[in-house]
Amino acid sequence: MRLSPTRAFLVPLVLALAAGLGLPACTKPVTETPESLVVASVNGEVLSRADFEQELWRELALSDVSQRTLEDVEPFKRALLDTYIHRMLLLQEARKHNVTVTPEEVDRGVLRLSGDYPAGNFNEVLAQGQLSMAELRSREASRLTIEKLFASHVYSRVAVTEEELRAWYTAHEKDFHEPEQVHAAQLVVKGLDEARRLQSQLKSGKKFADLARRYSLSADAKLGGDLGFFPRGQMPPAFDEVVFKLGVGQVSDVVSTEYGFHLFRVLERKPARKREFSEVRALVESKLLEQKRSQAQEAFEQELRQKAQVQVNEATLQAIRGRPEPQQAAAE
Repeated sequence: MRLSPTRAFLVPLVLALAAGLGLPACTKPVTETPESLVVASVNGEVLSRADFEQELWRELALSDVSQRTLEDVEPFKRALLDTYIHRMLLLQEARKHNVTVTPEEVDRGVLRLSGDYPAGNFNEVLAQGQLSMAELRSREASRLTIEKLFASHVYSRVAVTEEELRAWYTAHEKDFHEPEQVHAAQLVVKGLDEARRLQSQLKSGKKFADLARRYSLSADAKLGGDLGFFPRGQMPPAFDEVVFKLGVGQVSDVVSTEYGFHLFRVLERKPARKREFSEVRALVESKLLEQKRSQAQEAFEQELRQKAQVQVNEATLQAIRGRPEPQQAAAE
């Protein structure tokens, strides 16, 4: 089960930051915290029960889990624990390499997040996610720190050669085949008689675009009926049946569809072709770099996990069922 399933408006803020490893920091040494209050320790750094329960409740509150039985909560707990451990390892590695972010960088990150929402709605979204601005800034700082760690100690070591680029292009040649395309315009009216009348005007020398602007009922009328370039299958089948048989400059006979009665004119044609390597080199480089960076990041994270000293307090983890009831909280 994945942590933080997609939600319409809270994903980029509450859940996405959690899944993006922006969870609250837990830096108490394990020896200073009673065992019952510890969920796990990662290289001696504690994940407290209080922090874990708070984040678990946020996740459950935004999920579709209404009957929060032990079976319902268990997948969320395991996914959240894995996310916490993963994030703690990365932040520890960032500290090891003195990777930090400035308050100004955090400000810009928060500003980008707030820009996704209408004016005045941002604080409301935070409240619905039970997240304070201070918590949001902490999460964003963690996320940006991890991004910097990847950029400086993982991605910077990744490069592609010209031979690799050409080999990738050859292996994915089918992705660079462009089908035949037609640049066409249409004129559509309600009645057959009107369509015939306009057809006669075209034959007498009237301009297609002028008649389309004046009489066509389609949304493209203001563009002279211009439909742009399109391959087979993009337009309704009745369109393809006609336009792909016309030569450049030719006007079709009247065509009846569910939208009305049409006249089509072909403006240009592009034959099917394969895009040359020189045309797509930058795109190939971007795709190959993305692939190699993803592989390097995965290897980097696996190595951190393999070397890590991780201890999970299963008794405490099993005792957690989500948000404590008021009387339980008071008793504690």
